[in-house]
Amino acid sequence: MKIVVIQGPNLNMLGIREQHVYGPMKLEQIHAQMKEFADQSNLEIEFFQSNLEGEIVDKIQECYGDAHGIIINPAAYTHTSIAIRDAISAVGIPTIEVHISNIHRREDFRKENMIAAVCSSSVVGFGPFSYHLAMVGMTQIFQELAAAQDAQKKNQEQE
Repeated sequence: MKIVVIQGPNLNMLGIREQHVYGPMKLEQIHAQMKEFADQSNLEIEFFQSNLEGEIVDKIQECYGDAHGIIINPAAYTHTSIAIRDAISAVGIPTIEVHISNIHRREDFRKENMIAAVCSSSVVGFGPFSYHLAMVGMTQIFQELAAAQDAQKKNQEQE
């Protein structure tokens, strides 16, 4: 099973920007921890970061037929991007939205979320550990999908 991790604008600046909000970890460190979890779970993982909305949309679309799950931190685009929302909806791949900070406790403009409604779930406010929780969540989604497919196959065999 393959998971694509998509990181939005300014996440390449983790460890430098607003450490009081996002902490001292760099994006590369977060990705290394995710890779370790993926390796232990026999999952393939790919990482992508862009500051450009169109590139993020392109990457989501590339996941169709290539990935089994998406973990996305759309960052500031969470609050503005109908294009990213539509791309997630279009590909129909289980998607978990991640935010390092608790966006619900921040500025009012961050309370508008264009992405959450088309995602399988959201993990917010656990710092970099949010990504680990998303990996655990995606593993659970994969197990539930496999169980449903097995049950469907069994029902077809009984008919």
